[in-house]
Formats: sequence, C-alpha cells, structure tokens
Amino acid sequence: MFSCGLELADLMVASNLLHRLWAVISELYSSDRNEPNSPLTPPFSVRYKTFQQQPDCTIIAFVPSSSSAIHHRQGGGGGLFLSSTFQQNNPLLQFLCTENNPSFHINEEAFAIFTSLSDKLSCLQQQFSPNSRLIVTGHGLGGAVASLYTLWLLNNIPPNAKPPLCITFGSPLVGDDGLRKTILCRSTWNSRFLHVVSHDDPIPRLSVSEHSYKPLGTFLMCSPSGCACLDDPESILRWMALTGPSENPVNPGQADNCVDYGTILGRLKDSIANRAAVLQIEGPPLRASILLQLEAMGFGEIQLQQQQQLNQSNLVTVMERWVREKYLNKEKRISDDKKLNDAKIYMAHLEWYKKVCECDPFKSYYDCYKSKMFPRDMDAAKFKNHLTNYWKTKVEEAEKQPKKDGLPLQTRWIFGGTNYRRMVEPLDIADYYNKEGNKDYFSNGRSPHYKLLEKWEKEARGAEQQKNDARRQIASLTEDSCFWAHLEEAKLSLKNGESITNFENYVMTLINNFAVSREIFREKSSFMEWWRAYESILQPLYRSEFTDYMKNKTYLQYGA
Repeated sequence: MFSCGLELADLMVASNLLHRLWAVISELYSSDRNEPNSPLTPPFSVRYKTFQQQPDCTIIAFVPSSSSAIHHRQGGGGGLFLSSTFQQNNPLLQFLCTENNPSFHINEEAFAIFTSLSDKLSCLQQQFSPNSRLIVTGHGLGGAVASLYTLWLLNNIPPNAKPPLCITFGSPLVGDDGLRKTILCRSTWNSRFLHVVSHDDPIPRLSVSEHSYKPLGTFLMCSPSGCACLDDPESILRWMALTGPSENPVNPGQADNCVDYGTILGRLKDSIANRAAVLQIEGPPLRASILLQLEAMGFGEIQLQQQQQLNQSNLVTVMERWVREKYLNKEKRISDDKKLNDAKIYMAHLEWYKKVCECDPFKSYYDCYKSKMFPRDMDAAKFKNHLTNYWKTKVEEAEKQPKKDGLPLQTRWIFGGTNYRRMVEPLDIADYYNKEGNKDYFSNGRSPHYKLLEKWEKEARGAEQQKNDARRQIASLTEDSCFWAHLEEAKLSLKNGESITNFENYVMTLINNFAVSREIFREKSSFMEWWRAYESILQPLYRSEFTDYMKNKTYLQYGA
C-alpha cells in the first residue's frame, strides 16, 4: 500500500490544463483593469466570463472584483451561513439538504455573491452543449463562487451531459463538514473538484482558524520543493496551518498583490522535467511515500528537525490513516459490485422459479410459493431474502443522497427496483398472510422500502404518461405488487360480510389496462377461489362490470 499524491500532482502540472486556466484568469483580471465599468462585473462581487477554448471545451472563469478582493483580504474568510436560512430565502442549493443531513453551513460571502448572480448563471447553463466539456475555474473568492456554481450545475445538467470539472486557485474554503458529507453522498461529485493552493497564499488559510470549515475535493499543494495532491480534509487543514506566509505579508490595500500561480506552475513543470534522482527513504512503502509527499509540500528534513515535530509526526499518522481508510472503502466498493452481481443471480433464480410455477396449469406463482410444498419453494424464500436485504440497503443509501427532482435513484435503478418489487413483494405478502391472524398488510406488514420504490417509480414515469399509456400486451408480472394483499383483504371482507365493491372496481381497472398477469385466472388460484365464494353469495339481481366479466367467463379471452 502506498500514496500516489506525488504522481497525481505531476500529471496535473504536466498536462498544461492548469496553465491554460490560469492564463484565462489572468486575461480576465487584465480586462477588469482595462474596463472597470464592464457590464460583466457586478459592482460588489465577482467578475465572470465564458471562454471557448476548443469546439468541445468551454471554460467559465470567476475572479473577485477589486473592491471585493481588498475587503476579503482585510476582513478574513467570511462567516458561515446556515443551510436552513438559505432554504427559506433561496432554493438554488436546497437540493443539498437531505433527511439524514438537513443542516450544514456555507461560506457567507461566497453564497451571497452566488445568490446575486443566480439568474444570470442559470441562463448561462442553458447555453452549454451537453456534448461539450465544461470547466469552471476561479481565483480567490471567485474560486469559492465557482465551487458553488459547479455544485448547482452537477444537480441541474441533463443526464446525458458531461459533468463539469471545477478547478480553483487560492480559493477560501466553502463550507463545513456537513456540506462535505452531503457532497460525499453523491459518489462522483467530490472527484469533480481540484483546488490549487500555494504554501505562501494567505487567502485559503483565512478560514483555517475556524474549525467549522472543512475542505471539499482534492487539493494540489504547491511549495518551492514541489507539489503533491491530498484529499484528506484533516491533512489539508494541518498542512495549511503549518505553512503560510511568514515574511512580506500581502498588503491588504493592493488588490493585485496576489500569489502568481502562473509562475508557480511554470517552476513546477520545469522541476518535473529536470528532477534528480528520487530521495530514498527507508521504511514501509506507505510511510515512505507519505514522507516524500511531505518533502514536496515544503516539509524538508531541516524543518522536520526544527519545527513542531509532534505536529509533523501527527500529520504523517493522519495521512497514513486516511490512505488505509480509502483502501478499505475501495474494498467496500468492490464488495458492493459483488453484491450487485449476486442480486442479479438471485433475481435470475426467482425468474426461473416463476417459469417453473407457470408449468402448473392450476395455480399462480403466488399460490405455489404460499403452499411451500416443494424444496424449490424454500430456495425461492432464500433468494427473496437476499434480494430484499440488497434493495433495503440500496433504498436507505438513496434516501441519504441530496434530492434531485424527487428522484434519489437514477431511472435505470428505479425501474430495476420496480421489477424487483413486482417479483418479490407478492412472496412477502404470501409469508405475511400465511401467519394466522395477520391482516391489513398495508399498515402492519409492508416494508417502507417497497413504498419508496413504488413512489419513485410513479414519479419517474409521470402521472400523465401513466394515464395515456395504453397497453397492447398483458403484463407478465402484475403491475401492482400489492394485488395479492388486496385479494387477501377482500377474502377477509367477504368472510366478515363487508362490501366488496371497491375491490371489484380495482380489479376491473387492472383488467381493462391489461395490468394483471393471466395467472390470476387459473382454476385453483386464490383469486378464482375467492371469486367462486363471492359468486355463491351474490344476489340474483346484482350486476356490475366485474361480475358480468367473470360470470360470462370473458377472462378466458383475456389478452387475446
């Protein structure tokens, strides 16, 4: 096991992407000085502009206006804004709030500026081609605004569009640990952020003293000794606290007196080309690779001896622990992939079990399982339990994610969950009513994960589409996964002498929409047994669409 922060940093510096982005930022600064009254510049915030670098690459750059830069250097990193407050005032970032993480904080200055630009930036998003690569960049406070805009874009881009990449230079931290955890709920969002920070840039360190702030994404740490990448929040905070400008501090009254990242990147690129033999460090590979990273981040051997060695040692320990945690998380992702493959296998077994049940000309899939007469029925119960455990976990994880248009899962996952629900819930219903005295499955027996999967499927399909979706073929699986629960309740109602009218209307609606499987009409199915019992007590003069359909045996031509 080892840390690859040095290799990743070298790749980024050698790619020329960072140089191109800083050139765009420098061009925007130059136009700001030449055109102080440009309509692109909000009077109290940041200046932004779109650059078309290539036919398939668009860059949006944000830089602070002169007055904003001076204020930020004098006043510090800005306060933290509570998420519940901006939920009431501005819905732009409300999607970041989740039921499990409803409250977090955002940099107040950055949020105020982003809010002031929200209408223009929303319109700007409509101009991007889904096939074009989009890079959002910024410097200083403009970098913090770029980060918020990227979060908004990640939530609002079309599903087929390429996700944006955010690269900032010398940006202050954006939010607290609550915001970081919210971003981590989206598996790919955190990896869309790269922040370049110099060892002598004061702006990113303005909020380090406030322990509420936490880094988001990956940080490229630059020093005279080299550069390295880190994505561990604790290690990043410690590095920024142990480094920083000690001599010739920035004059707060000079907005242009900022760290020149163009010079830094040029020096780093030259050092990669002319790098001497790598320093050999004895010890375990992980610790050796971390010590090399610290060397590149400005912690030389002399500093290790002269500065606070306890803090330095703790930094090594923190970095080691983070790498080990990432390795375990990677193993978990591999395990998750295996669970997905296992779930597909279990589903295939259940589909085969259903095919076997269809060979019985008298009973339905539901009744075959409910009777549990053969070993295959016991095997089906095992497959059902495995699948239920998998989908319960999947739904719980989806509930923790930021909401996007009410759909926590991607459409393909929602329809996969629908297929699972229609296949497996009837078996859960059979188990529930097999226990003597059980009734009202909907209130007492139905798992919440079924309810959520059904809710998400309806939202994904859309109410109007459901109304206008005329079937041409009958359903192979009854669309309402609770059909058999409705039937069991109708059996109890019949036994207690209660009205069956609602159930009649419910079944007839499904039949007219071809939304039930043919298997319900098999001679010894629970449905047909219920019908015969119901028919025997019907008044001679009672008629309904359903009773006529059944008495005339029109169901024999169902789907023909």
